[in-house]
Amino acid sequence: MLRAQIPDNRPRDVALAAQRDAVITYEYPLNERIRTLLRLEDLFERSRHFIGRSDPHDHHMALLTLFEILEVSSRADLKSDLLQELERQRQVLLAFRNNPEISEDALSGVLRDIEQASAALFSMTGKIGQYLRENEWLMAIKQRTGIPGGACEFDLPSYHYWLHRPAEERTGQLAAWTGPLYPLRDGSAIILRILRESGKPHTLHAPLGTYQQMLGGKIAQMLRVRLDVDTPCVPEISANKYVLNIRFLAQNGEDPRPRTADWDVGFELTFCNL
Repeated sequence: MLRAQIPDNRPRDVALAAQRDAVITYEYPLNERIRTLLRLEDLFERSRHFIGRSDPHDHHMALLTLFEILEVSSRADLKSDLLQELERQRQVLLAFRNNPEISEDALSGVLRDIEQASAALFSMTGKIGQYLRENEWLMAIKQRTGIPGGACEFDLPSYHYWLHRPAEERTGQLAAWTGPLYPLRDGSAIILRILRESGKPHTLHAPLGTYQQMLGGKIAQMLRVRLDVDTPCVPEISANKYVLNIRFLAQNGEDPRPRTADWDVGFELTFCNL
């Protein structure tokens, strides 16, 4: 469960490089809070990718992604939710002190990362992203990019000029606009890491592409389904507190209509809960 370091914010597919070529992992959140954290994780990773490149088109995508982060993170209780969950996990982990089966170095590392993330979140004052909303130039771009083709040079000449500034200048500004939101990224990363490591994977089979499990009170906040990368289907998941249903939809480029796989599908299922 405990490792020496909470992962940095490299892409998850780098952290899972040894597995990437063999399996595809599908994650299914079972509540709105986890859904929001997964969306933020994806957006921050996309932001990192595009900011790290130099082409104006990439930096345009980085700015669009920043606007998406602003929208997702505008949930009023996001910061308090993250702080409460980090504190709860800190208390849980403190109970492992002096446990001979737990690495003290690993435990100390995780607790240190939680404390640093909590301090950074606590230091975020005011409404999340308010400094972006007060930037009239950015908000004008945000408004125009909501219109298909609305960011053409004749619509936003100042933005067209910005896209022709040196790449290093654009990169620095994008980093300055995105950086104050990183406490959300780092707090989310810790919680999702703990969540992903909380479950034990089980190897199962779906006869003729359909699987059902009665949950019997089993509590989970996220499901993880892993399939061999060569398995030509994707999971369609529905779940409530009573039953889990997974239907594996065959993927056929020649016939885009969804249909249930007509063979037994082997997969790995993990129930994750904080």
